[in-house]
Amino acid sequence: MLVDGFERIHNYLRISLTEKCNLRCTYCMPEEGIILRDRSSFMNKNEVVALAKNFVSLGVNKIRLTGGEPLVCKDAREIIFALSKLPVDLLITTNGILVDQFIECFRKAGIKSVNVSLDTLNSQKFISISKRNDFEKVISNIHLLLSNNFFVKINTVVMRGINENEICDFVELTKNYPLHIRFIEFMPFTGNGWQNEKVFNQKSILSQIESEYDFIKLRDEKHGTSKKFKAINHKGTFAIISTMSEPFCNDCNRLRLTADGKMKNCLFSMEEIDLLTPFRKGENISPLIEKCLRLKKEKQGGRFVSGNLLMEGTVFENRSMVTIGG
Repeated sequence: MLVDGFERIHNYLRISLTEKCNLRCTYCMPEEGIILRDRSSFMNKNEVVALAKNFVSLGVNKIRLTGGEPLVCKDAREIIFALSKLPVDLLITTNGILVDQFIECFRKAGIKSVNVSLDTLNSQKFISISKRNDFEKVISNIHLLLSNNFFVKINTVVMRGINENEICDFVELTKNYPLHIRFIEFMPFTGNGWQNEKVFNQKSILSQIESEYDFIKLRDEKHGTSKKFKAINHKGTFAIISTMSEPFCNDCNRLRLTADGKMKNCLFSMEEIDLLTPFRKGENISPLIEKCLRLKKEKQGGRFVSGNLLMEGTVFENRSMVTIGG
């Protein structure tokens, strides 16, 4: 088992297949873009699978594929099929644009649950946030997933002054559709213009929802990042990922592998350990995985002070979200 210094068992690996994305969402991609690197800087399909097998040998039994946008990776299909043969629960997070081209791939690989990122139900606001005109395509593919009996979660990053007025519109979707909306507090990453004032926190989200709906608290999943709720007589559910206001680090079981083969023990961690370079040299990377896990901080990568504000006089430095993996 992979156990950190706080006795937390880690069995969940998130693998970023690429830093490329067909959207340019402002909270994820810096306005100036990211530095383009040679392809040799990134894991190839065989390396992704080999590194995943190493983690599985150490106790990982759940893998989520992320990006960038994982489905723009040219080897996405081959990687998905290869990973589906491992003894893991295989999941994927996508922006939904290419889902119709991959839905048979998902089915054959045994993927049953798909997370789709969608931050607005307004087509013009979608363009403003993502810099692309693909709203109708995403909506169409969400319905395609539902009609093919996939368990569909919608990831919505809530940003004050941008889309917090749509929270109840998203909850309304759960009335007639078995969708599972997850409201995510706005988090800081390099180049995304984060300010504490832009965080629309869990308390505010719930306050807005309870002004229009009666709802009940559902039982949260073990190691879950979200607090789950259900509006009365609705088919679907909603949940809140309160990373900033009420962090859920005590039961964390997550590890991350970036597209360039770096291991991060936390979304906010400064520590990264290069696994790809020693792997290419034929070295045993298991001790490096264990070393990275031992460096894991108790809470939020050790980057925040009480009240979840940035430390005074400091600039929050981390990768941009697109280079970490959603």
